[in-house]
Amino acid sequence: YEVSQIARSWDGRYVYYTANQEHPGKYDLWRVEATTGKAEQLTRLGGGYTHAVLSPDESQILFIHSKIAQPDEVYAQAARPGAEPRQVTRTRTPLFLAQKWTMPEILPIPSTHGAGAIYARVFTPVGFDPAKKYPAAVFIHGAGYLQEVTYGWSNYSHEFMFHTFLTRHGYVVLDMDYRASAGYGRDWRTSIYRQMGHPELEDLQDGVAWLAQHKNVDSARVGVYGGSYGGFLTYMALFRQPDLFAAGAALRPVSDWAHYNDDYTSDILNRPEVDPEAYEKSSPIEYVEGLRKPLLICDGMEDKNVFFQDNVRLVQRLIELKKENFEMAVYPVEDHGFVQPTSWLDEYRRIFKLFETNLK
Repeated sequence: YEVSQIARSWDGRYVYYTANQEHPGKYDLWRVEATTGKAEQLTRLGGGYTHAVLSPDESQILFIHSKIAQPDEVYAQAARPGAEPRQVTRTRTPLFLAQKWTMPEILPIPSTHGAGAIYARVFTPVGFDPAKKYPAAVFIHGAGYLQEVTYGWSNYSHEFMFHTFLTRHGYVVLDMDYRASAGYGRDWRTSIYRQMGHPELEDLQDGVAWLAQHKNVDSARVGVYGGSYGGFLTYMALFRQPDLFAAGAALRPVSDWAHYNDDYTSDILNRPEVDPEAYEKSSPIEYVEGLRKPLLICDGMEDKNVFFQDNVRLVQRLIELKKENFEMAVYPVEDHGFVQPTSWLDEYRRIFKLFETNLK
């Protein structure tokens, strides 16, 4: 398990922290006695936790907690084991509460590549018919080192809503914490050292195979989409494993790690001048010739994280290779994270059209 948000009491008696000790996707507040090392679980809500703080007299804990269909709310609780938490804020509107969200199953998918269990959220259409074959969409979260599969509110609220939309249109949806995701320890994180986009792709292969075996998914009708690091992995999947997905949407994707933020890449791939082989092995632009299935690229021109010109370079390479099965949607006013509702709507309309055209 992983420990985060560490804080020491004023008298030094306790160290407080957040941990997913009971389940990778269930976080609670703990404290350990400094002199004895005895750990005590303070909360048992088992969802997502952020920003826990002690009151000045250290008798109370104020923290932010969420559930799968409940965004962040503020809670207060006495700072002792067994105390009952009290919800302080209630921010969900009647309109939000009236929505019939598709609630995902959270389960481990066995790895056939020695990785153990790959935790995933699986969204199943209402009225699922075990005698019917279904199309599926695989969502790939961004950031690399981020945990999406928890019992808390999703890091991707737009995608959570989109997944409900997809299930209403007959899709099974898979959202995986591939290797390098947060929450699973050091070895999980460091497995991509000098080979970004390779272990993760193995996990996606296992995910698609699991869907075919357990959710009646037609493996020939599976699409993929993701943004940022998820867009990078969408590139890698379509270029390196062209038979895995029938279509894919790469949103604000990294195309060449040698052009990305050095503080991020140097920890994983070393520096380009020191380890050019790792950058070549890990960069989608080196594999574009492998594209066989329809590709949608969505990118903001004002992106200060993944530069727009990097994907222009990749598109030029596709043109030079005489590829015809791709298109690019450009968002002139958008940065890495879209702001305009019309941009979000346009992007999701394009993704849905891609899936409806190629997976139905």
